[in-house]
Amino acid sequence: MTWRDLMCGEVRPEHVGRRIALAGWANTRRDHGGLVFVDLRDRAGICQLVVNPERAPEAAGAAHEVRNEFVLRAEGEVVARAPEAVNPSLPTGQVEVQVDRLEIVSRSTPLPFQLDEEGVDETLRLRYRWLDLRRDKLQRNIGLRAQMVGIIRRTMEEAGFLDIQTPILFKPTPEGARDFVVPSRLQKGRFFALPQSPQILKQLTMVAGFDRYYQIAICFRDEDLRADRVQEITQLDVEMSFPDQEYLFALQEDMFARIWRECLGVEVERPWPRLTYAESDRRFGTDKPDTRFALEIEDATGATRGSALGVFAGAEAVRFLRVPRAYSRAELARLEESAKEWGAKGLAYVVRDEAGEVRSPIVKFLSEAELATLDVQPGETLLFAADEWAATSRVLSALRLQLGRELGLVDDSAFTFLWVTAFPMFEWDEEEQRFGAMHHPFTRPTDEWKDRFADDPAHALAHAYDIVVNGNELGGGSFRIHEPEIQAKVFDLLRLSPGEQRAKFGFLLDALAMGAPPHGGIALGIDRMAMVLAGEPNLRDVIAFPKNQAGVDPMSGAPSEVTAEQLAELGLRIVAPPAPQG
Repeated sequence: MTWRDLMCGEVRPEHVGRRIALAGWANTRRDHGGLVFVDLRDRAGICQLVVNPERAPEAAGAAHEVRNEFVLRAEGEVVARAPEAVNPSLPTGQVEVQVDRLEIVSRSTPLPFQLDEEGVDETLRLRYRWLDLRRDKLQRNIGLRAQMVGIIRRTMEEAGFLDIQTPILFKPTPEGARDFVVPSRLQKGRFFALPQSPQILKQLTMVAGFDRYYQIAICFRDEDLRADRVQEITQLDVEMSFPDQEYLFALQEDMFARIWRECLGVEVERPWPRLTYAESDRRFGTDKPDTRFALEIEDATGATRGSALGVFAGAEAVRFLRVPRAYSRAELARLEESAKEWGAKGLAYVVRDEAGEVRSPIVKFLSEAELATLDVQPGETLLFAADEWAATSRVLSALRLQLGRELGLVDDSAFTFLWVTAFPMFEWDEEEQRFGAMHHPFTRPTDEWKDRFADDPAHALAHAYDIVVNGNELGGGSFRIHEPEIQAKVFDLLRLSPGEQRAKFGFLLDALAMGAPPHGGIALGIDRMAMVLAGEPNLRDVIAFPKNQAGVDPMSGAPSEVTAEQLAELGLRIVAPPAPQG
């Protein structure tokens, strides 16, 4: 027996007159006083079955038993629908199958929710994820993701990159998140770490002479979750020896153009614009700007240095957004509340209405020269942040995104890709009172900072770059340090003692000392790429079996307890948490 000759969604007018077998799930059943209509569904789509008791009495008997999500196999003849019965919204809407034989292959218990039901609680959907995945949206998303990964593999292999697998059980690598650790039964009291990224390992493939490496790698980061972050991530990992930045950038641009063209039918403009980290921060307040709309941050620091308004005169930075709307006081109060949620002490403003009248509680403190410099036009509102530079970036970048959405400035059909380059090499950690690596400690300084980064780490720049689209960072990379003496100097600056350097990275330092080529690469988040490609706001809707926001799998109950025997075998014991203080 052949289960099926075609997929349900493949039946077309050219198949009229042909006898076929189909198999799939009952999407809906409709009983029209004798005739029974069943929409049969599989991954390819839906085909309408018509069961006529006069033509096939046994099939009609089976059809009356069918309920949603029963698995069926049908045999019959493809016929054209009557003109008035054509469904233009379905690719199969011009035809149907007159059923001669209908078999119920598998029955379904009552469903916890219907596939077309709106507003189903996410925990319930994740608990029955196998059912949730049958929904049209998730079928599309997971299929789109698979198509994207196929294009990535073809692009990388056509460019001569080798797919090399690296270990899952390894040593910790410094990526800024907590490691998931795995106890060793054979080496009691010792632990592996699941990789946050194959960073060191891919560098070692370059030292080993493989020249061009790529991998679709699973990575693990024990961090708090949100809509665009999960603990178990998939990334495209890329590394090349003797790296050429222009080649690497062009390869990534070509790959994204191919993905967007084949998956969405959208042409991505190339070459992509490039912004330095400093310029991106100055214009947009962030290193992942959404450039689908203007509304850039303007700087009034110099113009207000001698201002009679003390908040402006004494602030490290005075910056503002020029909004093409004259806001009311109530609207401004609402925007101020938003700004305070992002850390602002307040939100100063200047409004010039359509008649040219200026409204502002601070205008009396601003000189004619200051007002002239600000150049407020009729129908505009200026929204100010006066604080440390980083604080003004944080507040105004978030406010800019909110205003872009509220004012309808964002073109949801557009995709604006760009490179952000020349990142700081280090960032200051106030809590620990020391510098940390902004990307990771293997990132190479730019040529002009190669010999002096340790003298002025606060301003040293790295040969690092990110890919950004529509305000989403899709990935980042850098050229790496291949000289052991420079790598050791970076470790020194990060306050890793010689003993710690040997314990954590001795094998890397040894490898770099044995003829390491210059090398560099990039890592791209497959999950986030799929999220942007599918137009989804939540990563969990492009991952087949995700955890929830608490890091729990409601479907299987993982993470789960283990037996006392397993703990003993591993040399572990559970320490009870301290009792809460009453």
